[in-house]
Amino acid sequence: MNSPEPPTATPGPSAPTWPTQPTYSNLGKVRAHLLPSKACRPRTSGSSSTDPLVSPPPLPNKTLARARSLPAHRVPKPSPTPAGQARRPLLGSRSVDESQAGDDKAGSACLHAELLLCSSDMELGLSIHDLLRPEDVHAMLEARQLEGLRSVHALLRARFLGGRPGPCRPGHSFRLLDRSPCVESGEALYYRTARVDKEMWHVLAAKVPKPGAKEPHPWGLELQASLPAHFNVQGLCGLVPKSELPEAPWSGPVALTAEEPECTVAQWLAEAGARRPADFAWALALLLLQLSAALECLEARGAALAELRPENLLLAAPRGCAAWGPPRLLLADFGQVRPRPPEPLGAHALQLGRLLRALLGRVPLATPLTAGLERLAAQLARARPSAALTRGALQTLLWGPGAALRSRGAPLGPWLRVRRALLVLHLAERAAGGEAPGLEDWLCCEYLLEATEASVGCALDLLWG
Repeated sequence: MNSPEPPTATPGPSAPTWPTQPTYSNLGKVRAHLLPSKACRPRTSGSSSTDPLVSPPPLPNKTLARARSLPAHRVPKPSPTPAGQARRPLLGSRSVDESQAGDDKAGSACLHAELLLCSSDMELGLSIHDLLRPEDVHAMLEARQLEGLRSVHALLRARFLGGRPGPCRPGHSFRLLDRSPCVESGEALYYRTARVDKEMWHVLAAKVPKPGAKEPHPWGLELQASLPAHFNVQGLCGLVPKSELPEAPWSGPVALTAEEPECTVAQWLAEAGARRPADFAWALALLLLQLSAALECLEARGAALAELRPENLLLAAPRGCAAWGPPRLLLADFGQVRPRPPEPLGAHALQLGRLLRALLGRVPLATPLTAGLERLAAQLARARPSAALTRGALQTLLWGPGAALRSRGAPLGPWLRVRRALLVLHLAERAAGGEAPGLEDWLCCEYLLEATEASVGCALDLLWG
């Protein structure tokens, strides 16, 4: 009787072939390949499988998440495997020292790559080598501060000047909201008027000349109509004919202004007696700063205001600001604007000096700011600076630097950098508390954006030279 032949073992590969992807393999499959092959019993005839080896059931695939200390900009791919060589991550032996040394080198290289590719680091605009040079870090911080201040200034300008009504068109209709004037200035009466365009309403102000007022100069009115939008210059939207407002208490066409005034500077001064001296001086300096900006706009176009009177300077509420904040000043008396004769000195310096001295007489007590304003009033009469230089002097009186910095010969560049950084922190703290920046913040931001060492030095020389 012949003995049955022993079952023939199925030949297998000499070494398991490992795939290159993914990096984390199924451990069940790996263990099955690592176990030695052994003879199997003959299968019964009822077995439907043709596989001579019985593998243990594979473990479920798991996605392993690895914690990373830095967010990588992109995940580096594994190094490619040379052709003809199988990748065997679980086979082979190394000493403990070699393993640790290799892991340290790989970890440091990986960390270096992650530092270079980290998205948060790329936003800094600095490389690792730049971080080792303090001058590069300081330059980057200064550039970012200026960029942030420009963004804040542009956003606030869009808020203050946004929603400005355009010119009147034939399809517009008008409604008189009040039959009594909301403001009476020295040369006009202002009535609240609504302009209706389909479903959109704009509250404007009808500017009606007062009986007996001076005849407006046509050149100044044409200049006012041609000026671009300016925060401290009254804007015009066109004329409204009498037929559109038959119930209006005036005759003939009148001009429509984009801003609705609340009072004049003369009325504001009469009501400001209850303020504390420091608060009154600060509010007065902010108004003079805005007036200088409006006069600077005129001087840049070869024009000058013939007579500067507080009853012809209007005040309005800034758009989106608190009611108790500083008001917005509007230059409205363009009927008294004339072409400026060519001269090197400021066309409005003498008028500003007289107005400033008259306003300072209302301050009952002396403060450091009032002392600076008195110094400026004297310099306006003596040096007769331009409106632009006067505005720079008022900015230094409000936000620095002071006379002590100039007397000690301290450099102005570091002061400007520190002042900009402090303003950014101040705006961030207020925003975290839910407080929106106001008109004073915008004016300070404008100053620190425009200021240079030369301009600040000229302002200090005008005040304390």
